[in-house]
Amino acid sequence: MSGSEARNNGVSIPTAVDNKVLADFEPPKKPKRNKFAFACAILASLASILLGYDIGVMSGAIVFIKDDLKISDVQVEIVVGILNLYCLIGAYVAGRTSDWIGRRYTIVIAAAIFFVGAFLMGFATNYAFLMVGRFVAGIGVGFAMMIAPVYTAELAPASSRGFLTSFPEVFINIGLLLGYISNYAFSKLRPDLGWRVMLGAGAVPSVFLAIGGFSMPESPRWLIMQGRLGEAKRVLDRTSDTKEEAQLRLSDIKEAAGIPQDCTDDVVQVQKQTHGEGVWRELFLHPTPAVRHVMICAVGIHFFQQAIGLDSVVLYSPRIFEKAGIKSSSQRLLATIAVGFSKTIFILVATFLLDRIGRRPLLLTSIAGVAVSLATLGLSLTIISHSDQKVPWAIGLCITMVLTSVAVFSIGMGPIPWVYGTEIFPLRLRAQGASIGVGVNRAISGVIAMSFISLYKAITIGGAFFLYAGIATVAFFFFYTCFPETQGKTLEETEALFGKLIGWREEAKKIKRKRKMKMKMKEDNSDRSNHGQIEFGNVS
Repeated sequence: MSGSEARNNGVSIPTAVDNKVLADFEPPKKPKRNKFAFACAILASLASILLGYDIGVMSGAIVFIKDDLKISDVQVEIVVGILNLYCLIGAYVAGRTSDWIGRRYTIVIAAAIFFVGAFLMGFATNYAFLMVGRFVAGIGVGFAMMIAPVYTAELAPASSRGFLTSFPEVFINIGLLLGYISNYAFSKLRPDLGWRVMLGAGAVPSVFLAIGGFSMPESPRWLIMQGRLGEAKRVLDRTSDTKEEAQLRLSDIKEAAGIPQDCTDDVVQVQKQTHGEGVWRELFLHPTPAVRHVMICAVGIHFFQQAIGLDSVVLYSPRIFEKAGIKSSSQRLLATIAVGFSKTIFILVATFLLDRIGRRPLLLTSIAGVAVSLATLGLSLTIISHSDQKVPWAIGLCITMVLTSVAVFSIGMGPIPWVYGTEIFPLRLRAQGASIGVGVNRAISGVIAMSFISLYKAITIGGAFFLYAGIATVAFFFFYTCFPETQGKTLEETEALFGKLIGWREEAKKIKRKRKMKMKMKEDNSDRSNHGQIEFGNVS
């Protein structure tokens, strides 16, 4: 026997004790999370701080604005909620703008617009001036809310797309918490100065967002739609977990863009639509069954995210705590910080669960928890309002349910609409489709914010939360029936799941079988390759 071979009946077999050969039989290691994609997602998601800060700061600032500008409850509702309706304009324009100039420059524009809006609000001298500032800021927020999840979904590898695409919701909650802290910190200033500083401070994150926007790479999908294959390949190489995945993603996007697979030029001519021309027709006038299913899911999830009334809890938490028996304004603002912490902590938990547990389980668990907690909140507020004496246990239950409702909302209903509502659209429809989702989201949010005070005066504050709990129950059955799981699938595989509104489970099984076959073929090829290491000699 030689040092490196064993002889057996004329068969020469290399002793595969070589470390390199043995390594071939080890199970593949899970790739590490891509740090470059992670950094880009953080930069893009800074855009979402703008909305979060505005929601959080307005919940406290409006207390001082009402006293300083002597405005009515109806005007309070309008100034609080109108920004969400102005977002509609921003989201619509951002969808077209991002297809025209690219995703990252659209993020820079969002930051610039919001900076101007925050500046105007901070220097507002009367109600009309304040409303002008709200209009400009609303346009900027609409831009930011549409583009951040689109950019992140197009940049992220499939293995961590849920984790990274949930970042916008994470940063909304960070902005919310910063707004609450700002309220408490600046409430010590003169009332006529404090609320102006609260609102004007929103210009600070927009500066960092604009700087970050210039340092980010462009979306590889947008680059390919422009025929810039060389640039797209370089971005994909940096944002994918492996070189093989980068090549697979490039191939999938080229196919979706109608570019031949054998085309390897750095720049190619592609048939361009004029900034969204034909997209609206495909979405609304002549949708295929798959596009119709996608639209129902995207619009539905954004509708229910806001229709269940969590914005009322967040925006009017000082009023809710006042109804619960907390009379000091300073204590109420301090209690809202607890709401912000609860939302932020649980949204961070959700980001780590999205790609491990999946979208559906988190979504269904979250909406069920919201329904129960809002119903219990309504019950506790009803007991408090019908009692002549202080009811400590009901007050404690009310505060607990406020914190519980925002916590269970944050583990599913908070982040998933931004992840799901972006990834399910085909490439050619993604920017415009996502802008529709954001539009619906902001419109319903505006309606909820501008009607809560009037609603609870009409049907009591407890009745308002019973109504929201009923809507959450309807949402649970809608999600259970119509929503396929998209965890771990490529954006192109996700497209194949849609087409049968309640029969999507069969397609999901087909995709699962196809994946198993691919894995088996890969294992067979690997086995044949390893067997090729054996050298057969002449049998004497």
